[in-house]
Amino acid sequence: MDRVEQALAYHKKGYNCSQAVACAFCDKIDMDEETIFRMTEGFGCGGSDFYGTCGAVSAMAAVMGMRLSSGNLERPDSKQGTYAKLREMNAKFREKNGSTICRELKGIGQGKVLRSCDGCIEDAVRMIEEELGE
Repeated sequence: MDRVEQALAYHKKGYNCSQAVACAFCDKIDMDEETIFRMTEGFGCGGSDFYGTCGAVSAMAAVMGMRLSSGNLERPDSKQGTYAKLREMNAKFREKNGSTICRELKGIGQGKVLRSCDGCIEDAVRMIEEELGE
C-alpha cells in the first residue's frame, strides 16, 4: 500500500484528516503511531470548528516540523527554514485547491465544495512525499 492509500485507509477507519496524513509518515518522523495520532487529534475539522486550517495541511506542518527542526532546545535555530518551507507548501496547496481553510474547502456556508477531505489528504501526502524525495 502506498502512503496515499494508507492515509485514506486510516481516514476510512475514523482517523481525522490530520491523523490520517501524519500517521502515514510515522516511519519518516521517528514517532510511533499512537503518539502522532494523539498529538494531531485536535487538528481535525479545522481545529474542531471548521474555521481553522485544514487538518491535512496541519499534518503537513507537523510532519515537516519533525523532519526539519534541529531540535536545539538551547538555541532554537531551525524555525525560519521550517516556516519558509511551509509557506511554500501552503501556497502550493492553496493554489491547487483555492484555500487552506477547512470550511472553505468543504463548502460550508458557500455551497461549493472546493476539495473533499480525501482529496485534501491525498494532496497533503503527495506534497510531503515530494519534499521528502519519495
